[in-house]
Amino acid sequence: MNWDELQHHLEPDNIGTAPATIKFGVFAFLFIGIIAAGIYFDTTKQLKVVERHEKKEFELKEEFKVKADQAAKLDLYKEQLAEMEASFGALLRQLPETTEVESLLVDVSQTGLAAGLEIKRFKPSSEEKKGFYAELPIALEVSGSYHQLATFISGIAALPRIVTISDMKLEPVDKEEQSSSAKLKMSATAKTYRYLQEDEQ
Repeated sequence: MNWDELQHHLEPDNIGTAPATIKFGVFAFLFIGIIAAGIYFDTTKQLKVVERHEKKEFELKEEFKVKADQAAKLDLYKEQLAEMEASFGALLRQLPETTEVESLLVDVSQTGLAAGLEIKRFKPSSEEKKGFYAELPIALEVSGSYHQLATFISGIAALPRIVTISDMKLEPVDKEEQSSSAKLKMSATAKTYRYLQEDEQ
């Protein structure tokens, strides 16, 4: 069968008289075309939905693995939390429940006198609450040599009470004198702390 005969049989008016092989070929072509169109217009969308669900499934599996791992370690986390709470409680108990300003004044004064300093000012400010503890700032002004001031700061650090020194300023008492033994004036803020009872918090 040549090309002209094939074209003649494929014309709509002559398709009914075409040989069975041509009829089958046309039928197969139309069948494949319909299937391809269905896949393109319908199945492609479904494949995208399936792909989206597979991605979501993978994410959920990963999340499940993480949560299962956390659940397996839950008892260990609870033990660690109990240990941390116990050690935190022990640290809190090291903070005094009262500021004991009088005894602190004596301690600071004795530390300053032992270092050979002259204490010009010791003025406690109002207490500031900071969650579970309170902070009492104390304005300090002392004078002495550089080494005496260093001994004083070192002595404050060695006190049994927690006392911090901040906002420190040093300046010479006599601005004309430049020797190594020149007297210096130090102004600073000393802070002491106390633990707040539950009703105070």
